[in-house]
Amino acid sequence: MNPPFKIEKSGSYADHLMRATQFHLVQLSSMADMKANMLLTMSSVVISITLPQLFKNEHLWPLVILIAFCLLTICLATYAVMPKLPSNSGGVPDVNAPGFNPLFFGDFTRMSQQHFEATMQEIMNDPSRTYGAQVRELYLLGTYLARKKYRFLRLGYLSFITGLFLSSIGFVIVAL
Repeated sequence: MNPPFKIEKSGSYADHLMRATQFHLVQLSSMADMKANMLLTMSSVVISITLPQLFKNEHLWPLVILIAFCLLTICLATYAVMPKLPSNSGGVPDVNAPGFNPLFFGDFTRMSQQHFEATMQEIMNDPSRTYGAQVRELYLLGTYLARKKYRFLRLGYLSFITGLFLSSIGFVIVAL
């Protein structure tokens, strides 16, 4: 088990660090959402333009490749921005569990209001626990961004580029 999070001396520098880091993570999350939206839009437009061309048999395979990769891109971009909430199974969450985040609505909404308020009162009356909760929030938000949003966003971009490249090669081969 991890040792308890301990702050020797709190101050405005620590508060500023927490605020700035959280602001940057929220900006990164917003940027990922915008990039996923761009991928969804580009892929949808390409599919809309390409589908009517499927009825012309001369370029069938390059167009099928392009549509398939655009569909894969749509799936990856959608998954990247799909909200993730913990399951509600198991009843009341363990507030001391490493994955529990008292500042994340997906975790604290599984508690009664009284239990949430009591937990927050305990945390807020101890500066080390207050900073510990904020650090846990930053860590969980950062790992979520890295492991889900940006990972699948990257795969979506790779899928889109690969589809464009392979269909371009297909068009060149058909033209020969």
